[in-house]
Amino acid sequence: MAAAKRISDEPAFVLHSYDWSESSLILEAFCRRQGRVALVAKGAKKPSSNFRPVLLPLQPLLVTYTLTGDGSADIHTLKGAEWVGGHVMPTGDALLSGMYLNELLLRLLARADPHVALFDAYAGVVRVLASEHGDALEPVLRSFELLLLREIGLLPGLDAQTMTLEPLGASVRYTLVPEGGLRAASPADRAGLLGSQWQALQSALDDAASYTATLRACAPVAAELKPQLRTLLQYHCGSPTLRTRQLMIDLQAL
Repeated sequence: MAAAKRISDEPAFVLHSYDWSESSLILEAFCRRQGRVALVAKGAKKPSSNFRPVLLPLQPLLVTYTLTGDGSADIHTLKGAEWVGGHVMPTGDALLSGMYLNELLLRLLARADPHVALFDAYAGVVRVLASEHGDALEPVLRSFELLLLREIGLLPGLDAQTMTLEPLGASVRYTLVPEGGLRAASPADRAGLLGSQWQALQSALDDAASYTATLRACAPVAAELKPQLRTLLQYHCGSPTLRTRQLMIDLQAL
């Protein structure tokens, strides 16, 4: 029988947790070097458990767990979890926004597929959500959506028309659609950006410091980007409205 391999002090965030037994939890975690992994936290629901106050979403952790056999099992055993600290739990709209991003990661990331740059961007977003974010919330969300789509290969190039590969006209409006990519906007399209704005977004994504550059590029166009990226993400999630998105809609209707 193969010895268990140990993953130690791995930077991670809890994306979601659900009951496994009367006393234990199954965690969906996003790890920096290991990607998305499922972990069983035995006894985590017991009042005396050291896990109980630590295994919270949107909190930076260092986790230690074991992979049994060749590591191909779907669920691994959590051995330790330490809160790294640095910020408090987001509240209000910021908390809902964080849960929305967690749902996107759960839906779109394959298990055991590392995305170091995306993890670092997510950690940056969480820090903003936990701060006095002010007007930064919308640009932060749009920039992460772009980085996520690009990282998993679902974002077309933003510096040319997708179907024809023709270069963009700087003063021509284009819209991003699920099945056609980036194309010239028609009068019926409610949302679109100028070619120069799409090109600026592509340059930001290609920047060595893509998170900071993309955040800066998203700031002036966040409102126009929002419906286009939401439609694209919904399409690739392949399901009805995301649970967190529906919750936001319901709360706004109260």
